[in-house]
Amino acid sequence: MDTGFILIQRMKQGDEKACDIFVRKYYGEIFKYCKYRCFDIESAEDIVQETFVRFFANLPNYHFRGKTKNYLYKIAGNLCRDFYKKRKDWLTGEEVVQSDCLYTLDYVIDKVMLETAIQSLPQELQEVIILYYFHGLKIREIADMLQVSLSLVKYRLKQAKKKLGEFIGEEGFYGYTEKCRRI
Repeated sequence: MDTGFILIQRMKQGDEKACDIFVRKYYGEIFKYCKYRCFDIESAEDIVQETFVRFFANLPNYHFRGKTKNYLYKIAGNLCRDFYKKRKDWLTGEEVVQSDCLYTLDYVIDKVMLETAIQSLPQELQEVIILYYFHGLKIREIADMLQVSLSLVKYRLKQAKKKLGEFIGEEGFYGYTEKCRRI
């Protein structure tokens, strides 16, 4: 029997240990996803926490279909979209200098530029780029997660690369995304 199914059943019965196991199992991946969608780690942590709160609030109605991680990504993605709709105070140079960041200024500028470029893309292109480059998912996994065809994911990835290449230059985009895959 599938361990994910057993875990969900135990959580539905109120097993707190199963809930802890569940959070530990998915927290890292969901946090990484949110971290690349938000400018600051604190907001990403808040969104991840809210993702799990919403999942557990809807647990009695949740029907296990073997795609729990996809469901968590969907919740987190919606929360990240809401975060950007509400947030109007984009990161300024002063905030970067005042933060406890250990990165070089060039790295911070590159990261902000890439994040700004990604945020300028339509939502469906953002998701594909983030899942492919920052999470290292395969095209087939992205298609399954987003519940779209494989050819549509390939098209969106191509379009997103083209638009990002135009926005920040081909060399800058590919150089930065390679660094992200190694982090």
